[in-house]
Amino acid sequence: MSSKKSFGGPAVVLDRADINTDEIIPAKYLTEVTKEALTPYILEDLKLEGFDPKGNKLKNARVVITRANFGCGSSREHAPWVFEVNGVHTVIAESYARIFRQNMFNCGMLAIELPKNDIDQIIALEHKGDIQVNVDVTAQKISVTSGSESLDFSFEISQFDKALVEAGGWVEFADARY
Repeated sequence: MSSKKSFGGPAVVLDRADINTDEIIPAKYLTEVTKEALTPYILEDLKLEGFDPKGNKLKNARVVITRANFGCGSSREHAPWVFEVNGVHTVIAESYARIFRQNMFNCGMLAIELPKNDIDQIIALEHKGDIQVNVDVTAQKISVTSGSESLDFSFEISQFDKALVEAGGWVEFADARY
């Protein structure tokens, strides 16, 4: 795979549905000139019991695990960008807002959808300790571990979205083909 992005690693759980793009990156920062300027503002306005947007759990995370309708709200690209510049290249959720999901793939990142029951099992692992996720994009499989417990899941993405991820994003995909 030619992508420079890595998938998997330590995870942060956002145990709530309908997390919107304003909670992912507040609108007041949309005037920033570079993607990197967004870095410190990731999830700044997310209100979720026990969640600290400035804490080490988020700073060290490479994967977000969450509920249904993630990335709802406006269609801004800034929401996936703020994850990208913070090294979070994988989001695992029950479902996504359509445009957010496609923006993730366009940036060469993974938006993995799993059924509610699978997400419930993964989130339950958090009580055993920190969650680590290993991702095999080619085989479309993930392994989620916490403590001595491990769960394995398969996921589906279209061949086109997989090609975007493998290329590193839409720009790299187009450069290689056109």
